[in-house]
Amino acid sequence: MERAFLVTSTLCFLAGFAYAMYALGAKVRQHSRWNFVVMLAGFILQSGFLQLRSSAVGRCPLTNLFEVLVFLSWSVMLLYFVVGGTYRLSLLGMFTAPLVFLIQVVAQLLPVAMHAPVYKKSAGFWPELHAAISLVSYGAFALSCVAGVMFLVQERHLKRHTLNSFFQNLPPIANLAVAVQRLMLAGFALLTVGIVAGFFAGHAAAAIVVLAVCVWLPYGVLLIMRGTHRISSRRIAWLAVAAFTVALTTLGALSVLHISN
Repeated sequence: MERAFLVTSTLCFLAGFAYAMYALGAKVRQHSRWNFVVMLAGFILQSGFLQLRSSAVGRCPLTNLFEVLVFLSWSVMLLYFVVGGTYRLSLLGMFTAPLVFLIQVVAQLLPVAMHAPVYKKSAGFWPELHAAISLVSYGAFALSCVAGVMFLVQERHLKRHTLNSFFQNLPPIANLAVAVQRLMLAGFALLTVGIVAGFFAGHAAAAIVVLAVCVWLPYGVLLIMRGTHRISSRRIAWLAVAAFTVALTTLGALSVLHISN
């Protein structure tokens, strides 16, 4: 049943991906309640999968890279539903769907995804909280990456003076610049909480905390540079994309360290 939930949720995001490709190709954007419903259905199915997997493994479902990637995609969608309305970024879902779809496809192609879930004793409250909050922060960083891509698309349209209907439905570029910065700040704050929880976990999560700090520091530097106006909005958008790409490379090590605990 859990695999059916995950596959169906992936198909929902594939539908969102297909809509994104159609909108980009046709250079039109019509607000679609159907697309929102599909994304919501995918999120609900993700939640169902994680609930079933949690019951099967007896702890937060972060026991291998497969589960880490699914949890990350769930975190992205959770923050999308919170942030999308807050910043009124109507196209955020269209740009988010491809990212979530690709993450879940990669997760299901991993050899470990074919293995049955293995019950593991809980590592304790603080290690579990550290891992979960840290991955939710990755979701915020992922959305900052998505908003950064939207900013760069908007900027390209402005430079080329291609004022078509697709461009007209993009959020104002100033709003996107603010969204990139605030999403990075939200991720930084969440990761800070995760790191603090890791310190309370003691030696059980020491290596994981070190890894989290390696992600936390670059984002902190970027936020300071942006806050002191030492870096342009365009450059912060590029760096938001680059930083998240680098952060993704830590997930394999994160899953290995979490299993060892």
